[in-house]
Amino acid sequence: MIPMTLDEIARACGARPYDVPDLEALVTAPATVDSREVTPGGLFAATAGARADGHDHAAAAVSAGAVAVLAARPVGVPALVVDDVQLALGLLARQLLRRISPTVIGLTGSVGKTTTKDLLAQVLERHAATVATDRSYNNELGLPLTVLRADADTRHLVLEMGASRKGDLTYLTGIAPPRVGLVLNVGTAHLERMGTGRADVAAAKGELVEALPADGHALLNADDPYVLGMAGRTQARILLYGRSRRARVRAEDVRMDDRARTAFELVTPSGRAPVELGLIGEHQVSNALAAAAVATTLGLDAAEIADGLNAARRRSAGRLQITERPDGITVVDDAYNANPESMRAGLRAAKALAGVRRTVAVLGGMGQQADASRARHAEVGRLVARLRFDVLITVGAGDPLAMAEAARTSDRGVAVHTVEDVAGAVELATALLEPGDVVFVKASSEYGLGACARALATIS
Repeated sequence: MIPMTLDEIARACGARPYDVPDLEALVTAPATVDSREVTPGGLFAATAGARADGHDHAAAAVSAGAVAVLAARPVGVPALVVDDVQLALGLLARQLLRRISPTVIGLTGSVGKTTTKDLLAQVLERHAATVATDRSYNNELGLPLTVLRADADTRHLVLEMGASRKGDLTYLTGIAPPRVGLVLNVGTAHLERMGTGRADVAAAKGELVEALPADGHALLNADDPYVLGMAGRTQARILLYGRSRRARVRAEDVRMDDRARTAFELVTPSGRAPVELGLIGEHQVSNALAAAAVATTLGLDAAEIADGLNAARRRSAGRLQITERPDGITVVDDAYNANPESMRAGLRAAKALAGVRRTVAVLGGMGQQADASRARHAEVGRLVARLRFDVLITVGAGDPLAMAEAARTSDRGVAVHTVEDVAGAVELATALLEPGDVVFVKASSEYGLGACARALATIS
C-alpha cells in the first residue's frame, strides 16, 4: 500500500475520526479484516460477519500494530468511523488507484478463477511487479483489500472477480475499472441467485466486458458459446483463446502423462512454445490458455509465457491439492468449493491420476443449484459410476443422498456408503482405504469437507 495519512484516508471514504491523537499518522502496510493478520503500520477494517464482529477485536488489532480501525462505531482505540465499512473500503481502494497506474486485469467465470489467477500471477511476476488476489478474496471486501496491497511499483494488478448475482461485477469494476477483462466460462454456479439458466449467468458475467474501455482488451473463451456471445457487449478489442481453431491463443497436441499432468503446444500470435503443466487434470489446459491470453495482450511472447506456465505450481489450498501418504495412499483435496462443472473436472482428474489404482470419492453437496439441484447431484452420482470409482461416500442429507442413489442404481459396481457428517466421513474412509488408493474429496464449502481431506492426509 502506498503510505497514506489517516486524514487522507478519512477524506477518501468520508470517515469521522474518533480517539485519533494524530491525523497525520501514516498507514504504510496493507489493510485487513482479520485482526490475526494485522501487520505493523496497517489498517484494520472491522466488519460484522455471521460468526464474529470485527469491532470486538479492534483493541487487539491496534495492539498488534494497526495504526487505526475503520469501523462503523467508536471502539475505544483510534478509529475512522463510517456508515458502511465495506463501502468505505471500496472508496479507499478507488482513491488509491487514482494515485498509481497499474494495468488492472479483471477475470471472472463460473469455474477456474482462482487457478487461472494463480497461473497468471506466476507468469507476470517474472517480468514486472504484480499484485494478485490472495486466496479467493474476490468479493466486495476481498477485491478492495487486494487493491490496497498495490503500491507505486505495481505494474500489474490481477483481480479475481466473483459474482453471485447480477450487478456484482458492475460494483467491483466500479471500484477497480479494468483495462483487460478475461471471461473463463459460464456454468451453473450461483444459479439460484442469478436466474433460471446459463443465459442469466452469462448476463451477469458479461458485466465485466461491458466495463472495459474502447482501447481495452476483452479476452473470451472460444470454446464456450455463452462467453463468445459477450463479444457484442463490449467496445474493447477482442482476443479469443481456447482449443478451437478460431482462437488466436490456443493449444495443439494436448496430451497427459501418467501423473495426470497435461502438456501441449502453445500457439500465440508471437509464435509457438511447448508447455508442460505441473497441475493435474486436462481442464487445466483452458486455465493455462486464459493466462496465456492475458500475457499475450500485455506483450509477452510465446516462449516467455511457456516458461512461466512450466514453472507455475498450485498456490491456493483445497483445489486439487495432492498429499502422498507414507502408506502410498494419495489424498486429493478439492474441497474448497463445488459446482457441477468443477465436480466433473475434479472427478476426471482424480481418476486420471489414479490410473489402475483403486479410487474412493468422498463427496458432499453442491450449493446454489436452484430447482435442478437434485437432478444435478444425481448426474454426479452417475458420473462416479461411469468413471468406475470403486467406492463412493456421500456426506449429508438431501442432495448427497440423490447422488448416492444414482450411483447405486447405475450398476457399475461402485460400493456406495452414506454418512451424516464430516466426522463420519473421516471414520468410514479411514476404515475403507487400502494402501495405494487414491481418495478424492470435494463439496461446496459449507459442507466443511476440507477438514475431512486434511484429516485423511495426516493419517499414516
